[in-house]
Amino acid sequence: MKNYIKQDPWSIIEEGFDPELNKISESIFSLGNGMFGQRANFEEQFTGHSLQGNYVAGVYYPDKTRVGWWKNGYPEYFAKVLNASNWIGIHLFFDGEPLDLAKAKIHAFRRELNMKEGWLKRSFHVALPSGKEVKVVAQRFCSMARTKVGAISYQVTPLNFSGTVTLKPFIDFDVINADANYDEKFWEEVDKKADSHFSYVVANTKKTNFHVVTGMAYDITGGWVQESISAQEKEKYVEVTEEGSIQEGVPFTVFKYASNISSMHVDKGELTSVCQKEVLKAQQSGYEELLQEHVNLWAQKWEKSDITIDGDVSAQQGIRFNIFQLNQTYTGEDARLNIGPKGFTGEKYGGSTYWDTEAYCLAFYLATSDQQVAKNLLLYRYKHLQKAIENAQKLGFTDGAALYPMVTMNGEECHNEWEITFEEIHRNGAIAYAIYDYINYHNDPDYLLEYGLEVLIAISRFWAQRVHWSKQKGQYVMHGVTGPNEYENNVNNNWYTSKMALWTLQYTLDGLQAYKGNAALDALLSQLKFSPEETKHWQHILDHMYLGYDEERKVFLQQDGFLDKDIMTVDDIPKGQRPINQNWSWDRILRSCFIKQADTLQGVYLFEDEFDRETIERNFDFYEPMTVHESSLSPCVHAILAAKLGRKEKAYEMYLRTARLDLDDYNNDTEDGCHTTSMAGTWMAFAKGFAGMRVKKGELHFYPMLPAQWKGYSFHIKFRDCHLTIAANSTSVEMSNESETHLSLFVYDEAYEVNGGETIRLNLKN
Repeated sequence: MKNYIKQDPWSIIEEGFDPELNKISESIFSLGNGMFGQRANFEEQFTGHSLQGNYVAGVYYPDKTRVGWWKNGYPEYFAKVLNASNWIGIHLFFDGEPLDLAKAKIHAFRRELNMKEGWLKRSFHVALPSGKEVKVVAQRFCSMARTKVGAISYQVTPLNFSGTVTLKPFIDFDVINADANYDEKFWEEVDKKADSHFSYVVANTKKTNFHVVTGMAYDITGGWVQESISAQEKEKYVEVTEEGSIQEGVPFTVFKYASNISSMHVDKGELTSVCQKEVLKAQQSGYEELLQEHVNLWAQKWEKSDITIDGDVSAQQGIRFNIFQLNQTYTGEDARLNIGPKGFTGEKYGGSTYWDTEAYCLAFYLATSDQQVAKNLLLYRYKHLQKAIENAQKLGFTDGAALYPMVTMNGEECHNEWEITFEEIHRNGAIAYAIYDYINYHNDPDYLLEYGLEVLIAISRFWAQRVHWSKQKGQYVMHGVTGPNEYENNVNNNWYTSKMALWTLQYTLDGLQAYKGNAALDALLSQLKFSPEETKHWQHILDHMYLGYDEERKVFLQQDGFLDKDIMTVDDIPKGQRPINQNWSWDRILRSCFIKQADTLQGVYLFEDEFDRETIERNFDFYEPMTVHESSLSPCVHAILAAKLGRKEKAYEMYLRTARLDLDDYNNDTEDGCHTTSMAGTWMAFAKGFAGMRVKKGELHFYPMLPAQWKGYSFHIKFRDCHLTIAANSTSVEMSNESETHLSLFVYDEAYEVNGGETIRLNLKN
């Protein structure tokens, strides 16, 4: 675990520069605006450890799957989210000597990500090998107000010399992904122009033929006397070179304005003209005006989604960092976009859509955004239904059965590990549950008829074909699956997967019953060639499905044979051998009892109302001590369950782990990018854990508690037409209705009516 980030309630701060930590910082200090994002790479030349990364939403490349053999049903490609153009570049040479922090003596270095206002600032004082000393203060942001635009302010002060500086603002589309096979490049040049007023490069992706344009303009102010200017063009690259004279102690500032636009949002023939318009308009507005617009938008976002924690700066910084990354990753304005596990912070996992969106991210957007934002996440899957049916057909399923992909950009499966692609089918259940979650939260039953039932029927058809009748057991079973615990592959009767299948079948039957006789439903069933015999078969599965259970321990069995393992706890792992995925062979991991992430407990969390407290407690006490939490998605579920059980210390431990997972690099993998989708789990750990927030049968419930480390907390949610602020301290809890709409809610299972503009105050039960 690293511990070099300074604790601050509103900022992420790094003081001093350690080149071995730079790629971690590049991830943590990343910026985005829903349309494109940028790792915290340096503007100036840097020859040290770095992972260059600029990502444009929705743009990908179908790289050939890397497997040593080919089987029927394997995906044809692995979707890579591509490193796009380097738009931030500003190289400097002082009397011909390059500014490069990898070769300079660093006297001072500070990097700050201001989460409240959404900007990154970096300042440093260095001595070049020649002895020339330079001070730089660089600030940049990806505009939330003008989502096609990014802007940079780069101030340079020569501290002990006067002379000539060569300045090279540039755009470089000749980039490569770190995970490229054989150093393959994925972009081809379409057009370019280098000019002192406006420069641009247009490139297209191989195979998928996305066109992306990046354009730039710049101004120089302050102590700078221009001596010459020229423009250069190379393959997929444009730059402008200015030479000027500078004076000791007199700063000059470069303001660079850039735009990244893809053909997903602008016609290919108009990309350059739209880009030029955006860049020149930004230049005309000026850096300060652009920044103020951006800050104002962030103020609106924080007004809806901020969480304050009193008395614990570490926890406060952690939750705001998670909320910040979520807000800058997905804005919900385009139903074709989704949330990749790395967001705009890295390229690992292809940056594509996983089940994380439905299982973890949806809750945050339900409670902090307008209804359409969450609805667009569901519509993303609805629009991919035909592809999900085709994915199932490739595996031998028929009659409209759908298997949603584990990893996707366009609805096709593009994950290249068989135990995930074929077997981690519980993702279907997460997508079905998301439909319920959305309808329950927003009271939108029309969604079920208009979109939801079509998806649910297709998923239920899959489950009905995926189970089979066991003559020996006299029950239905489900073989050859991988549950959420990916440290167990190809198991039989994974409890969580089977439980999700049963829940989906029941929810689909309930939906069909609710709209029985409805003309629109009848038309849909006719279109789908739906037979009443299907519902009878589904009910038979519901009545006769096997779910593993250990009578002695009275716990649900993660899968068949789990108790045949050598049951140990995490404390039994020798010191220095964690994380086990970086120290043990895969064979050893698969044979161990250790659990990567919540599996059985994932189902206990989702369906907690079906179980009494003792059942939840027994399962928690059995499985949690074996869980190594080497998935970023694990601690949040355990935090929620621990809070429900009144175990404040365990809940706090798990909360802090998920909140600071990337800031402290718990799993030694932040350099690849932040764990963006698990950040939504941090919000869940807070709201569903310490605030005990639930929506039961369409009604809002709270069971607030306060960790011993906190003096108090407050947070905001939007529940349908109401804006609510919830605050707690050591003695009381307040529910403030900030809107005009009346709200009914429950606190500790007692019903309360909160009129518009009214606050109720209750005793905190700790």
